Amino acid sequence: MYLIRRQPHTQQENDPSERDAKVCELRAALGPLSGRSLQFCTDSCLRRYLEARNWNVDKAKKMLEETIKWRATFKPEEIRWHEVAHEGVTGKISRANFHDRSGRTVLIMRPGMQTTKCTEDNVRYMVYLLENGILNLADGQEQMSWLIDFTGWSLSTNIPIKTSRDCINVLQNHYPQRLAIAFLYNPPRIFEAFWKAVRYFLDPITFKKVKFAYPKKKESSELMQSYFDIENLPSEFGGKASLEYDHEEFSRLMVEDDERTAKFWGSDEKSRDKIADDHLAQMAPVPAPLAITAS
Repeated sequence: MYLIRRQPHTQQENDPSERDAKVCELRAALGPLSGRSLQFCTDSCLRRYLEARNWNVDKAKKMLEETIKWRATFKPEEIRWHEVAHEGVTGKISRANFHDRSGRTVLIMRPGMQTTKCTEDNVRYMVYLLENGILNLADGQEQMSWLIDFTGWSLSTNIPIKTSRDCINVLQNHYPQRLAIAFLYNPPRIFEAFWKAVRYFLDPITFKKVKFAYPKKKESSELMQSYFDIENLPSEFGGKASLEYDHEEFSRLMVEDDERTAKFWGSDEKSRDKIADDHLAQMAPVPAPLAITAS
């Protein structure tokens, strides 16, 4: 009598035909979709949720259904710059005007510039920039890279644990497989206590994508340069470019992207006009996207 050995799950998930079959199975399990939910649930989207749940269709379905409910309530695609611009005055999170070596969108985070405490506003601002980063992904690209600069960080500027937890939960639960790599650059020793508290909110997949980098360590420099062109990389991260945040210029770019967002999600022309009018009415001049120039 011969026993037929089952194919390991890991081998199945690496088989393109098996992946495609899982995507079809998940789509059938979700049932009929309409409107923005249908627009959101592309094959690429389904594949990301399957990857996040190790290609388990039932678990991916549950996760995706939770995201659909969240998006219907939170409406991330309807957040506009004029609603969150006050959170970005210091440049604590911005989209860089360069990409990594794989062509991924880069978000630069500077927790030392954190000046606001409202959890809801901080989460909305992060979600806005996640959606904006996705909007600006190159064709065929699904992920983005994060650069986190700890210059000026201290316990007084630290993001509250609750805010960090809520931001992490949103990223992991509703933007699976969107993060390629996150570099925590030159964090001070005192950050270790904060990290020990926050790391427990990270799932294993996200945790593996977080890399600590230090300016005087050769391995850190080599790892950074494997992801970024040193000519584009700001000096704050060991590169040769300079980093300056111009809030007024960044606001202009975000307003332009708001129009693209409205068009992508099917907002009508009247809504797009209102976006621009609201922004012009509410935006006040602020001291001077991230301007990256070679030094």
